[in-house]
Amino acid sequence: MTTAVDRFRAAVDDRDLGALDGLFTEDVRLYSPVKFSPFEGRPAVMGLFGVLLRTFEDFRYVGEFTGSSQTSADGAEAPSAVLLFRATVGGREIHGIDLLHLDEEGRIKEFTVMVRPQSAVQALGEAVLAGLVADGQAPTAQPR
Repeated sequence: MTTAVDRFRAAVDDRDLGALDGLFTEDVRLYSPVKFSPFEGRPAVMGLFGVLLRTFEDFRYVGEFTGSSQTSADGAEAPSAVLLFRATVGGREIHGIDLLHLDEEGRIKEFTVMVRPQSAVQALGEAVLAGLVADGQAPTAQPR
């Protein structure tokens, strides 16, 4: 049986943004390592993934663990998967994990990304912000 996690991995491997759309709940929350507050709702998360799929170089999943854990939003226990990845952004190698929490129907309701090292987090943040601005999803920085 193919799960939402399997379909998510395949969509990311294929860089297929359209295949991601039905995998998220309408009220999905994505916690990013470069922004304190989460991206909320399917449109915001899909917009972010559009940027991420263009930004990461040599992205690959290198491991997976499944089980259950508490969500950040409400502390409820939910089926979960941890996907370990490696990638490059702006010449910086990134090691990271994607933590996916699923709802009762098997859709992704919460998504947390953690990356290291700090220099890679900074490079990722700059690249993602530039992509969000280019796509009209974030305001341009105002001069001080």
